[in-house]
Amino acid sequence: MKALSFCSPSDLRLRLLVSSKVVRTHIPGMLVCLVCGLAATFVSEHHGGPQLLYALLIGLSMNFLFVDEGLRSGINFCARTCLRIGVALLGVRITVGQIANLGSMTAIKISAAVILTIGAGLAMARLLRRPQVEGLISGCSVGICGASAALTVASVLPPTQENERFTLLAVIGVTLFSTVAMVVYPPGLVWLGMGPTDAGIFLGGTIHDVAQVVASAMLLGERTADTATVVKLFRVALLAPIVMLIAVAYRTQQQRNAGAHPPLVPWFLGAFLLLVAANSVGMLSQSAVETGSQVSRWLLIVAIAASGIKTNFAELTRLGWVPVLMLLCETLFIAVFVLLTIRLVPN
Repeated sequence: MKALSFCSPSDLRLRLLVSSKVVRTHIPGMLVCLVCGLAATFVSEHHGGPQLLYALLIGLSMNFLFVDEGLRSGINFCARTCLRIGVALLGVRITVGQIANLGSMTAIKISAAVILTIGAGLAMARLLRRPQVEGLISGCSVGICGASAALTVASVLPPTQENERFTLLAVIGVTLFSTVAMVVYPPGLVWLGMGPTDAGIFLGGTIHDVAQVVASAMLLGERTADTATVVKLFRVALLAPIVMLIAVAYRTQQQRNAGAHPPLVPWFLGAFLLLVAANSVGMLSQSAVETGSQVSRWLLIVAIAASGIKTNFAELTRLGWVPVLMLLCETLFIAVFVLLTIRLVPN
């Protein structure tokens, strides 16, 4: 039986040399993405508006940097690996207790809204003769959690240029529609005479970004904001099982078409579920939760900036008006569905 042995000093030096080389090749591109994220944060904090959208637009304006071989590896790392770590860290926000506190009927309503919105996306794609993946990306982005969902779903789909272009346009569209909703929905709910709990369910069940949900709900009071936040986090929690199902479906298709063997469960979704479990049993302190949440948001901002840098804006315009129509119809669908369930189905 062969004995276990440690690395020799020469092997260790070689590994350290390779690791340092990888770090050096990644750092320049990563710094570019970080600067884009910092610029987006500055504009958002001083002039208002969605931080994620600014990161994407600033990234798109920096597309000329992607031709630089010295920057490309770091930008690709941010667009893929930082995104996945950021999605995994979303799990620190969620506990099983929060989901249980929603009540079974509210959970059923929101789950139905998410699933049917994804179905509406697939139906719109088929009606407009667009690829199925576009229906999945747009439906998940509207139904679950906006830009984060669009990028996460795209990461488990076939990595084609068409998919990347559509994903970026979906991020722009869903962020813009969510920003409009953040402004329009609260006064509309007051006009309808909706109570704080029902208003929170509506805002948390329809607006895409967590920060926008909280900002709009605070206009109607703390009780509304608390309800909206929990409902929104429940939608975020649905990201893992839904993306897993999509990954398994496309894994089967890739095996059938090309004999490829992608992982059954992407590692970052497994990490997401582990963090949810750890937070649920009290293994994470409040400071750890807050830190993880902040790191997650920064990683997602950097990832979106990197995705923008990788994409030529002129290529986005070739997609035309169809993606915008799909996102608009899906946004209206989930709003109408959640409103009707609140009015017609008691909690």
